[in-house]
Amino acid sequence: MTQRTMITAAAASLMTLAMLSGPALAQNAGKEKCYGIAKAGQNDCANLAGTHSCAGQSKVDNDKGEWKYVAAGTCASMKGLTQAEAKAGMMKKDDMKKDEMKKDDMMKKG
Repeated sequence: MTQRTMITAAAASLMTLAMLSGPALAQNAGKEKCYGIAKAGQNDCANLAGTHSCAGQSKVDNDKGEWKYVAAGTCASMKGLTQAEAKAGMMKKDDMKKDEMKKDDMMKKG
């Protein structure tokens, strides 16, 4: 394979990739991520906790770290959360767990 053929093949591959990714971006236009509304196994992608990175891997209904795409402006009416609200809720949950662990340690010591 000559250098010219390799460059042509690489350019064609890049153009194909660009054409295939365009519809995916357009598909999500007019939508927003809505956290806390996905049913088990029906999330759209990775969760906030980072325990998985694929769609359909949520384990429980309405987990605040899981999200689905919804029509823009409809998340609040579904009682969903923005990403910032979901992160804040997860941080509070983590803080509560830490407080419980401290109390358990104090009970064991004292």
